[in-house]
Amino acid sequence: MSGSAIPLRPPRESLDPRARLWWRVHGLVWPVLLAAGLTGLGLLFPSAAWFLPAAGVVVAVGLLVALLFPAYWYRIHRWELTDDAVYTRSGFVWQEWRAAPLSRIQTVDTTRGPLQQALGLATLVVTTASSKGAVRIAGLDHERAAEIAGALTRATQAVPGDAT
Repeated sequence: MSGSAIPLRPPRESLDPRARLWWRVHGLVWPVLLAAGLTGLGLLFPSAAWFLPAAGVVVAVGLLVALLFPAYWYRIHRWELTDDAVYTRSGFVWQEWRAAPLSRIQTVDTTRGPLQQALGLATLVVTTASSKGAVRIAGLDHERAAEIAGALTRATQAVPGDAT
C-alpha cells in the first residue's frame, strides 16, 4: 500500500428516505409468508394447534421489527464518495465502516430487485480488490445510483492502479 493511507471516517451522505419503507415492506414479507405456512399447517393438522399461536407470534415480532428498526437503520447507514475513496457505514448490532480507495475499485454496478424497482430505489455495488468483498450502498434513488456509478467509473479510469 502506498504511504498515504485513506483515513477511515464517518461518511456524510444519507440513503434515500424511501429506504425506510423498503426495509419495512421487505421485513414484513418473510414473517407473513412464514405465518401463512404455520397457519396452513395448524389448519391441516389440528393435533398440532400450537402452529396457530406461533404464527401470531411471528407476525407480532415481524411487525415490531418492521415498525421500529428501519428508523434506526436509516440513521446508521451512510455513504460518501470523495476524490480518493468510497466510504460506507452499515450494520445493525455489528456496524461496519469501510473505505474503498478508487485505485482498488474493479467494477461498479447497480442492482434493483422488484421491490426496489417499485419504490424507485437501487443498490450500488462497488467491487474492489479486497478479501472483504464488494462495498454495497443499498437504498439509493435509482437515478442517483446511476449517476454515482458513472462518476465512479470515470474517476477510477483516471486513477492509476495500486501496484502493491
